[in-house]
Amino acid sequence: MAESDDYQPIPTLRISDDLTRVAGALQDMMLQAEFNNDEKPSISPPILFGAGGPMLKQFDESTIASRIGSQAATPPQSVKGIGGKVKKPDYSESKIVVAMVGLPARGKSYLSNKLMIYLKWLEYDVKVFNVGQLRRTRAKQKAKQSGIKEDHTAQYFSHDNQSATESREQLARDSLEMLIQWLKDGGNVGIHDATNSTHSRRASIEERVAREKGFLLIFLESICDDPAIIASNVALKIRSGDPDYAGMDPEKAKQDFLTRIKAYEKVYETITEPHLSYIRIVNVGSEVMMSRIHGYLSSRIAFYLMNLHLKPRSIYLSRHGESQFNLEGKIGGDSLLSPRGMQYAKALPALVTDNIGDAPLTVWTSTLRRTIQTAQYLQYPKLTWKSLDELDAGVCDGMTYEEIEQAYPEDFANRDDDKFNYRYRGGESYRDVVVRLEPVIMELERQENILIIGHQAILRCLYAYFHYLPQADLPYIKIPLHTVIKLTPRAYGCDEERYALPIGAVDTHRPKPKGAAEPVVAQPKGRKYYVEEADSETTAP
Repeated sequence: MAESDDYQPIPTLRISDDLTRVAGALQDMMLQAEFNNDEKPSISPPILFGAGGPMLKQFDESTIASRIGSQAATPPQSVKGIGGKVKKPDYSESKIVVAMVGLPARGKSYLSNKLMIYLKWLEYDVKVFNVGQLRRTRAKQKAKQSGIKEDHTAQYFSHDNQSATESREQLARDSLEMLIQWLKDGGNVGIHDATNSTHSRRASIEERVAREKGFLLIFLESICDDPAIIASNVALKIRSGDPDYAGMDPEKAKQDFLTRIKAYEKVYETITEPHLSYIRIVNVGSEVMMSRIHGYLSSRIAFYLMNLHLKPRSIYLSRHGESQFNLEGKIGGDSLLSPRGMQYAKALPALVTDNIGDAPLTVWTSTLRRTIQTAQYLQYPKLTWKSLDELDAGVCDGMTYEEIEQAYPEDFANRDDDKFNYRYRGGESYRDVVVRLEPVIMELERQENILIIGHQAILRCLYAYFHYLPQADLPYIKIPLHTVIKLTPRAYGCDEERYALPIGAVDTHRPKPKGAAEPVVAQPKGRKYYVEEADSETTAP
């Protein structure tokens, strides 16, 4: 068929997310009478999505519900189920030994603990094997069995003390053997938390790990020459209840610990072995060096450690103000704030200023309107993250839980049975959200004071990371509306304060089904000094 001079064939159409926005814009123009059915353009090419065309009409009608805030998308009748459980990734082939290197009071245990929390949050099986804990546990067992209390003051750590040196070397070997066996039993990353401060000690670790097929070895050296950081670490050691100094005068304990450090300084050899895979961190993040780091998991470990710092900071978490969908009991969507939600947005700046004063602060929001509205009166730099958008409910977006239960009773029950792993059809699970929040965690570790105005599921995931909560509890953490949660990371835990404004809001929290206990956040207890009870039987010499 001949074509007119005024018409050119349309290139192959590419259907994408942009098409949804185009259709929305066209529909809005039609609603505003900018397109009039009685008015015909002078040239009418057979364009499928032209004004008034059959495809545009069909497409517009299918998207009206998703663009009008007071209406919810109607699930297609052909959908028989809304999703399924997501299986935990198979990390069984990942076997890494991270061997710490460094003098006492240089932040080795801090780095070990942070790395363990991060990797466990990403569902790797990780465990720290602390030689100091093993030493104290065995000494405690010996004292209980024989009544003989070992002296673990500075003299015990002198390398001139031959018997004590051999005892410490044996403890390090035993700890490494426990770590290797644990990896064989299914673990992914074992962290050997010890000084490992000489070439000969590192060579023995390397030789032992090399005997295990598929095991990787990374040395993590923590160097610190900042007097303020060292003094802070020494003070933490003395005042935190270390059993080595139980009942000792604090000043005397301090001098003894400094003497212990000097004993290690005499024999300390920094990593210079050119063939080793290692990461060297100076002053807990001010400088990072890496050598021979290969592979996916090794690279993730290195990248995470590069982002850590010790600067004092707090992280503030707040849900958006109450939204119209909150009032209607609907999940997801992109609705605006309710009148009470707007009241919270206007009261939020004074609450933040009262608690942070003149300290610098950056505000992070999602791309959804209710978080941006909530942040609009805050006079701080703002950053919008797509990664902070609420958990995607897929075909259930815009429905109430009652509607979901009625339409999909089996799926509703399955989600209640395993809420962390359950993925909505066309949407996400909590496990999916944890994965997409990894860049946010990385950036949070780099930053100082941050206020995140987000959504219930998102803030639950972030809160669980900082409080080291199990996955089964994560979807049931209570994050109420119109409340600011202040988290202050410490060396071995996280302090928490909550500030609730007296502005009413609906309660969107759904408790655990079948009367199960709600998650409980224990206050940080500080550093652990003994091996866990479950491992006590394996610590006997």
